[in-house]
Amino acid sequence: MLPGVGCQTQRQLLDIVGSAKELFEMSEKGLNELFGTHKEIVRAIKNRTPFPLVEKELAFIEKNHIHVYFCQDNDYPQRLNLPGCEDNPVIIYALGNTNLNPERAVSIVGTRKATPQGIDLTHRLVTGFYGEGITVFSGLALGIDAASHTAALNNGLPTVGVLGHGLDQLYPPLNRNLAKRMLSEGGALLTERMSGTALSPRLFPARNRIIAALSDATIVVEASKTGGALITANIASSYHRELFAFPGRVDDKYSEGCNAIIASCKAMLIRNADDLFVSLGWERKNVIAGKQTSLFPELNKEERTIYDILEKHPEIGMDSIRELSDLPLPKIATILLNLELKNVCRCLPGKLYKVIG
Repeated sequence: MLPGVGCQTQRQLLDIVGSAKELFEMSEKGLNELFGTHKEIVRAIKNRTPFPLVEKELAFIEKNHIHVYFCQDNDYPQRLNLPGCEDNPVIIYALGNTNLNPERAVSIVGTRKATPQGIDLTHRLVTGFYGEGITVFSGLALGIDAASHTAALNNGLPTVGVLGHGLDQLYPPLNRNLAKRMLSEGGALLTERMSGTALSPRLFPARNRIIAALSDATIVVEASKTGGALITANIASSYHRELFAFPGRVDDKYSEGCNAIIASCKAMLIRNADDLFVSLGWERKNVIAGKQTSLFPELNKEERTIYDILEKHPEIGMDSIRELSDLPLPKIATILLNLELKNVCRCLPGKLYKVIG
């Protein structure tokens, strides 16, 4: 909360004085020597100007059971401390109990205006991570981000949403239920922002550097020429992290960004999870990638009937399913929901359904 003291300066101060405690106990002479002409910082330290707001934040943290990770702590996400990441925050706030130092970590990003094909591609990619101990990071935005988190949950993988605001709110509100599911199923919400931080467009590009730094590799599924996904991709490249992108047709708006970073050799072309494993030198722990047919014996007769219909159609609506099954619409809706929960099918935009896998 000191005026004009950002992430990089904070890390430099820690290197110089050792700890925040030592900084606040320095003499005024020592502070003047340290900060030179920045007298406003010296005054804030000597007058303890931030302390009332700090105490308010500590009360919020305690009340809401928020974890606070300091960059010198062992459980702080150590990938944020790697060389080249000096602009990453010294403090991270988190809801949830996910290990932020997993053996394998992947960030998946893309446009908020994802196409059905992009969402399907995301689900197929993450299904290929099943049983591999991978933590999936993304930004909890609409589109590809939400698809990444959902696919991770459907495959029993921990997933972390990195927010551009404090933990006293959730944006976008449409993802509130997804966030609740993430927390209830072992995921987490992560942010560098304190409570009370006003929503601002500038906060989200800053958030993207954390998404890029938290993982071993960043994968761009769909992206236009401009936007948050390419910001994340460029930051990941600057952090010397592996960068991958799915190619698309040259005339597709949301393939332009992916095609551009592949053509510039900034990103490697990826087609599926196997390409990622080969490129990163990861050995598979799970012999069979994905859940495949292991769930099918759990289907009852009516679920099997609907599944057989879905399997014969790339995409199909409920009215068409009713005509083919002779089941009433309320019953079909219940069965489709059960199949979604069993990770057998997925609802696409336009209330169309398709089989996963």
